[in-house]
Amino acid sequence: MSDSLITHIKKYVPLNEQEISIIKECVQELAVKKKEYLLKEGQICKANYFVEKGCLRMFFVGNKGEEQITQFALENWWISDYNSLMSQSPSGFYIQTIEPCSIIALTHQQHEKLASYVPAVEQYFRIIYQRAYSAAQQRIKYLYDFSREEMYRHFQQHYPTFVNRIPQYMIASFLGFTPEYLSEIRKKKQ
Repeated sequence: MSDSLITHIKKYVPLNEQEISIIKECVQELAVKKKEYLLKEGQICKANYFVEKGCLRMFFVGNKGEEQITQFALENWWISDYNSLMSQSPSGFYIQTIEPCSIIALTHQQHEKLASYVPAVEQYFRIIYQRAYSAAQQRIKYLYDFSREEMYRHFQQHYPTFVNRIPQYMIASFLGFTPEYLSEIRKKKQ
């Protein structure tokens, strides 16, 4: 296992060598090809996924058959359907790779084990979940406060890595645009 997960955890909480060993025993490494699914609608989410390398997306399919992307995840980001994972109920989402990925999977059971053996991990996830919730709140605010063009410009400015790595039609889906509308915005001068 690469040390990217351990390095990421240590950015938020201290760990000793014994705790690092326990963490490494509780996670599973996955190599996933481009366009493979980690989760499909109707399945129960099996794990929380930490991206070591690559890019993923989470989406649902709307009533008219259109994909609506709700989240992206790049290196050092977590992605999961937390409702399905915690309640062990069927998911309404898909999680799919955009690029070939190296991922670390942490199942709900292993997460609980880690929380009891390594209390710092519980603190780490509290911080990570708070940051994710804060980002979700900001995204909702932007939906109400920004024009469509402002939403794209904000996304472009704050997430340039995504703009360079993710196909434009996926960015349009994430922002709630059609690909054609995004093309019009991109043609305008900044």
